[in-house]
Amino acid sequence: MEVDPIIQSLKGKLIVSVQAYPGEPLRHPETMAQMARACELGGAAAIRCQGLSDIAAIKGRCEVPVIGLWKEGHEGVYITPTLRHAVACVNAGADVVALDATDRPRPDGRTFEETVAALRERCDTLIMADCMTIEDIRRGVAAGCDLVSTTLSHNKAAIDTTMDDGPDLPILRQAVEEFPGFPVICEGHVHTPADAKAAIDAGAWAVVAGTGITHPTSITSWFKAAVEA
Repeated sequence: MEVDPIIQSLKGKLIVSVQAYPGEPLRHPETMAQMARACELGGAAAIRCQGLSDIAAIKGRCEVPVIGLWKEGHEGVYITPTLRHAVACVNAGADVVALDATDRPRPDGRTFEETVAALRERCDTLIMADCMTIEDIRRGVAAGCDLVSTTLSHNKAAIDTTMDDGPDLPILRQAVEEFPGFPVICEGHVHTPADAKAAIDAGAWAVVAGTGITHPTSITSWFKAAVEA
């Protein structure tokens, strides 16, 4: 299969997710852009970020590719849930758009496959399938996505876990074995350098780390728990 140069540039590399949650002190586009630039200087090969303002601010500050998404809501499909959200991410400057690849109902009534097809017609963009199960990964590959990710495999946010919780290596290994040579990204609960190395050793095309690098509230809580244990 032919791999886009942007995706090829991520092989064997670290992607950093730079996101702040509603109500948090760091939730500001300029702050996220500064954080992203610091991660770029540290060697991040790409930045994954959320929201139109953050996408635009980070794209203006960083030279590495930007994987953009737009979260709306908290239940069901909330990662770039509709075609409208996806097109807006492209217009904000995202090089890659991340979509929820599950078969759950979407607000606009389209299926995942219909969303991917319509996005291809409207925009020149790369598409990342955020997956929960191996069936989702198969769906993403069949729909023609450029890369697939284990983002949703834990079915809970990384900030809801401890430092000891690691990435979902079983689904990663299954996907890599089933789709040799296809860009399968390990994302979710990559909290330590050891987690990241384990994912690469398991065959990940690239690894996304977020909470363990860019969420100081969680990192502080991990240290606090260790000190007070």
